[in-house]
Amino acid sequence: MATKEEEKIPRSLLTIAIVLVLGAIAPMLDGTMVNIALNDFSKAFNTSLDSIQWIVTGYVLATGIAVPFSGWLIQRFDGKKVYMAAQIVFLIGSITSGLSWNLSSMIIFRLIQGFSAGLIIPLLTTLLIQAAGQEKLGRLMSIVGLPIVLGPILGPVIGGVLVNYLSWHWIFFVNVPVVFITLYFIFTKLPSFPPANQQAKLDWFGILILGGISVSFIYGITEAAQMGGFTSTKTITFILVGAFLTFIYVIYALKNEKTVIMPLNLFKFKSFSASFCGLFLAGIATNGPMLLLPLLFQNVRNDSIILAALSLIPQGLGMLIARPLIGKLIDRIGAKIVVVISIAISLVGTIPFIWVDQSTSYWILAIILLIRGIGVGGVTIPLMSDAYTGLAKMQIPQASIATRIIQNIGGAFGSAVLATIVASQINHASPDVSHLTSAYQSGFLTASILMVVMIVPSLFLTNKLASKVASKRKGD
Repeated sequence: MATKEEEKIPRSLLTIAIVLVLGAIAPMLDGTMVNIALNDFSKAFNTSLDSIQWIVTGYVLATGIAVPFSGWLIQRFDGKKVYMAAQIVFLIGSITSGLSWNLSSMIIFRLIQGFSAGLIIPLLTTLLIQAAGQEKLGRLMSIVGLPIVLGPILGPVIGGVLVNYLSWHWIFFVNVPVVFITLYFIFTKLPSFPPANQQAKLDWFGILILGGISVSFIYGITEAAQMGGFTSTKTITFILVGAFLTFIYVIYALKNEKTVIMPLNLFKFKSFSASFCGLFLAGIATNGPMLLLPLLFQNVRNDSIILAALSLIPQGLGMLIARPLIGKLIDRIGAKIVVVISIAISLVGTIPFIWVDQSTSYWILAIILLIRGIGVGGVTIPLMSDAYTGLAKMQIPQASIATRIIQNIGGAFGSAVLATIVASQINHASPDVSHLTSAYQSGFLTASILMVVMIVPSLFLTNKLASKVASKRKGD
């Protein structure tokens, strides 16, 4: 009986976990709801896919840039107030996004929304750790993971219904009642979380430089994809600016090793370097197709927005199936084998889209997407976990920030580059179904190639199976 009492999670702690998770539901659903509405944005703002993709790219990039601010704010101020403030900023971003009058205003308001979402998700985990401690944290992670798991399944369907029966504005306005309910429960049910270090400093310069590097390279590479090469003046200018800012950051990081947001000494560790490269490529290879898939269903197969949303459910279910298995597999065989197998499964679920057209059966597509979801669901978690292998205790928070940032930057690259490749082919060909199909197939071909490239850094991850065999041989 005593053991059962010890294992039971206190009601007060369970309440804190549920309130924190409630605060993450709107941001997690928002990303997948927006993807399903890109066609409507394109019509509403009378612009092409290569421009519309910045609605997604800007959001994802802002999410990554916000990560270090989250850690700094929670050290300087009361955690409850910071979580409430992040919700209010998300509310403002949602209302203004819904009121957008052109593409430029939409991108600016989505940056606000993305930045607040980038604060909310890390805050959720940090506050939960503070409330629960390490002992009960494992049992609460299933609750915390709920919005992450449900996002890819419910987001497109909710978004599809809202856009079909109301308008695209409502995929943002729907957040308003959710955030108000969340704010009520945060105010009444969440305890205060006193600041840990009110003297904590933030590496403003480093964050600005990293943001500048990301935007410069993304813009330069998307321009190159659109123009069919790296010969245009605009492309060369942005690539050179990105390279110059990278050089500045390296000099700055070498001189400020202890305070810089992303210390270069982390790259001395093989697992961190491999995880860093893998997460960047994973962001491109997985996030890019997430943007293309709903457009493929609507534009190539002429599906309604609701049918397109329903068609994406198997992918979300695949991710749901993979999630509980990944942690156990990492513990048993290490990240290397898990990631390589997951990449192989992802390829099985992505390569067929190089040939998908109007006549492909929905049952075949459902099976392919289910397989793709299982593969994609097994890539990120082992890459994230292996990044900490061999690091000193003080380096773990730095590595956590670095991996979160690079994953989001990779995701932003993926959305921008694949959308631009597709848009470029559409713009330079006759507007018929065969050319439209070919354009989307090129996008999936690019994603498949990047997945294959991702195998290279994965080979340098931890292999516990090989270590066990080696230990056994020594013992013999």
